[in-house]
Amino acid sequence: MIFGIKEKFIILTHTMFSGYSKVNGFRWVKDGKEFRRELFESGTLTAEVKEELRSYQGSYRCYVANELGTAVSDLAHLITEPIPTLAKEKRQKTRSFEEGESAVLYCNPPKSSVTPKIHWMDIQLRHIPLNERVTTSLDGNLYFANLIVNDSREDYTCNAHYISASVILPKERISISVTPSNSVVKNRRPQLQKPAGSHSSYLVLRGQTLTLECIPEGLPTPEVQWERMDSPLSPERVRMLKYKRWLQIESVSEADDGEYTCTAQNSQGSVKHHYSVTVEAAPYWTRRPEDHLYAPGETVRLDCQAEGIPTPNITWSINGVPIAGTDSDSRRHVSSGTLILTDVQYSDTAVYQCEATNKHGNILVNTRVHVVELPPQILTADGLVYKATEGQTALLQCHTFGSPQPKPNFPAVDLLVFIVWDLNGCRYSEYTDGSLKITDVQMEDSGIYSCEISTKLDSVSATGSITVQDKPGSPHSLGLSEKKDRSVTLSWMPGAENNSPVSEYVIERKEEQNPEKGRWEEYRRVPQDIRHLEIHLQPYSTYHFRVRAVNGIGMSEPSPPSDSYSTPAAKPDMNPENVTTVSTDSNSMVITWQVINDLQSCPILQTSAQLQSYTLEVESSASNPPFIVNGTGTFIPFEIKVQAVNELGVGPEPDAEIGYSGEDLPLEAPSEVAVTELNKTTVLVRWSPVSMESVRGHLLDLHKSLIVVHGNKVEMVVSDLQFYSNYTLTVAPFNSKGEGPHSKAYHFSTPEGAPGPVSFLTFESPSETEMTLRWGAPNKPNGVLTGYLLQYYERSEQLMESINLPLDTEFTLKGLNPQIQYHFMLRALTAAGDGEPIEIEGLPSSFATQGWFIGLISAMVLLLLVMLILCYIKKSKGGKYSVKENEEDQVNGAHTKKDGEFGEYNDNEKCSTNQQSVCESKSSSNDSLADYGDSVDIQFNEDGSFIGQYSGRRDPNGHATHGSSGATSPVNPNMPPPSISFPTSVTGFLGPN
Repeated sequence: MIFGIKEKFIILTHTMFSGYSKVNGFRWVKDGKEFRRELFESGTLTAEVKEELRSYQGSYRCYVANELGTAVSDLAHLITEPIPTLAKEKRQKTRSFEEGESAVLYCNPPKSSVTPKIHWMDIQLRHIPLNERVTTSLDGNLYFANLIVNDSREDYTCNAHYISASVILPKERISISVTPSNSVVKNRRPQLQKPAGSHSSYLVLRGQTLTLECIPEGLPTPEVQWERMDSPLSPERVRMLKYKRWLQIESVSEADDGEYTCTAQNSQGSVKHHYSVTVEAAPYWTRRPEDHLYAPGETVRLDCQAEGIPTPNITWSINGVPIAGTDSDSRRHVSSGTLILTDVQYSDTAVYQCEATNKHGNILVNTRVHVVELPPQILTADGLVYKATEGQTALLQCHTFGSPQPKPNFPAVDLLVFIVWDLNGCRYSEYTDGSLKITDVQMEDSGIYSCEISTKLDSVSATGSITVQDKPGSPHSLGLSEKKDRSVTLSWMPGAENNSPVSEYVIERKEEQNPEKGRWEEYRRVPQDIRHLEIHLQPYSTYHFRVRAVNGIGMSEPSPPSDSYSTPAAKPDMNPENVTTVSTDSNSMVITWQVINDLQSCPILQTSAQLQSYTLEVESSASNPPFIVNGTGTFIPFEIKVQAVNELGVGPEPDAEIGYSGEDLPLEAPSEVAVTELNKTTVLVRWSPVSMESVRGHLLDLHKSLIVVHGNKVEMVVSDLQFYSNYTLTVAPFNSKGEGPHSKAYHFSTPEGAPGPVSFLTFESPSETEMTLRWGAPNKPNGVLTGYLLQYYERSEQLMESINLPLDTEFTLKGLNPQIQYHFMLRALTAAGDGEPIEIEGLPSSFATQGWFIGLISAMVLLLLVMLILCYIKKSKGGKYSVKENEEDQVNGAHTKKDGEFGEYNDNEKCSTNQQSVCESKSSSNDSLADYGDSVDIQFNEDGSFIGQYSGRRDPNGHATHGSSGATSPVNPNMPPPSISFPTSVTGFLGPN
């Protein structure tokens, strides 16, 4: 990017080819055409001031050549444009707003290929304070989520800073006036000022910086939360800027491709915006060919691989000329981006260019191929010493140089012992780079190795040695000298170092008399130059010793144990520790101590207690704790001494410890209990302390209700009290014996507070335009409920309606839109304020979707299905009843009964055989529903269509005809099926009685 006109400016130089010596010439190509040679000297292209810069805009590439070939630079894009300037602007009129409204102040800086940095400032060049309510966007505009009166000013100025041009352009000042609202300001659900809509898409290239912005407006000021839909946001990858209004990801990678969501919310609701981020990539190298020397006849393989989104296209050039534009050569071909040259000759010496291109850009790499013959050389230093631990792996290097590339050979020569090495053995691996690997190294692998290389021009060799190291051998020849009652001197001889010097020795000992120490334990570590050590011992014990050696590889196995050494008995040189008193009886004292296991002793216990009026001295002996002293009185301090003794004498004078006899319950209760209110749920409780004599023990705690006050305190803050409650408080002292008497009860009350949420909130829709809300009173009213506040709004609108309700627990909303989903919030109210809301969403249901209606229809369909099944069973089983045989033997037809009687079967109503057809004709229509009423609006009773099975058929004269079994008899094959039409069923169940 170049701004303005200067006397001379540099476009490109040839420094990118500093690795190429003896350069013969340069040339520049602009937009694919060779540029004017007279404008560059020594590879630097310049332009004179007299020429118009606009003509130089384009894409440039530099070509540099020498006797080995021609190299090509990457494309350089030159953009020229005039220095940005401001057009003359008219002074804007003062914009007027009401308090609580949102606003946008537009900057609209002059356009440029480089985005300017925007600063909103006042006339005194002070930055406008930014916060969650006031913020800037990527386009430079200034956004107000809601205005306050203090936002009124006449000097909002947008300053555009063009860094490349070193120019700052101040726009015309903007004046706004914010007036207090005369009406009650209504809170608003959040809406997004930027971006617009509910979804936006972003395309970003790999390695660039992605910034997503989410600038809401609303009252109160909304809070912004970001989330990624397919995975959590990584704090290491994501930065939140501009008070969470911006989400920024630096150095974008393919893993950042996905869906993101911004949620802006306040007490009135929320709004979301979804971002689809697509990550693509300009070409980048995954494998680049390297410069190399080759001998005539070798095969050259130049592997060039690049990635990108979309996948880049790979092309090859020779000395800047595309291969596609050169003469074909059977020795040269390209496969999957790899250029292969077979049987290379001196004429193949050149600079080869691999270029990867997609729609986002291109990259180019130059590779020099030099076909030449050179004598072999070994680059690895001669005489290297390789140290290896036994059992590990050794890697010997033999880097070579030559043309053709020499291949190393590793004969093994041991200058001390002649050894023939088998390089094909399983423990040897030879690599193409000239390295020799030996696995599972053993001590016999130590020696001198020779690397030999040869070509038809010459041969050369180098040597290296392997030193195998291991943990040291175990020390030996342990001896004991200078034997004394309480010490002995241990000496030893070192073992083999195994090619790694010993750094220290570890002395271990084992004590036989002590069961807990009857195992080996480390006694001391000494430097490697020490071979003997004086060891201090305990009396009346038997010891064994051993030694280990340590070097850089590890620790040796232990030496054989030394002879045992026993020390004679002696009087104790230490006394028992941790002397304490643990007393539960108020007139006695229990003394305990930690037994000294190292000594064979019989300790004597000596106690002395000094009181105000008399002295109690007790001296006694005990082999083990505890020791009990009776008749001591309640909570009396004693001076206690415990001294060890054995057959040879007593130990040193013991230190005195202070202990107390047993405690008893406190005698006094705290007085002057008072309560001071700190806030509605927190009080400060104070009291007067009790005398220490009345405590009769260590004052551990004061019990206040169920709260424990540790120590001898005289006040305590009690929090988390319930609103609108009566409390009774007492205070009592407490020691290890128990709780003392309580103080007089103190009564206090807490004031009302805002109630908790209602216990439940449900709704139902009696019609398509009505919703009835029902709720329960709060579980924590925290005072006297004065009513409820119902707020609701349509999901598609931001205006919220509020209704104050009495103490009823249901309310019906009318005139609702059945196609709109509503959001409801219900709060309980007390004189102290509004409670926590409970929220619910719902859609007014249509009549056909009401639960009771669906249940009724389901019951009807189920009942009809049962009826059809029973009818089918009756029909299929009727011919098998025993009564059928009796019916066929009857000679008498049916006779008339009175209206209303049931046509039940009996033995006196029989048809003769020759009258069977008459019976059949009369029975065939018994189950027809139409014969039992005047229309289809007939009322079903509990038996439904079974009426035809048990009642007679009414004829127009009011007489009933009776058959033997009605519609269930199989002799009625032409019986019409029962009607199952849905309207008839509904009419039958819902008709009037």
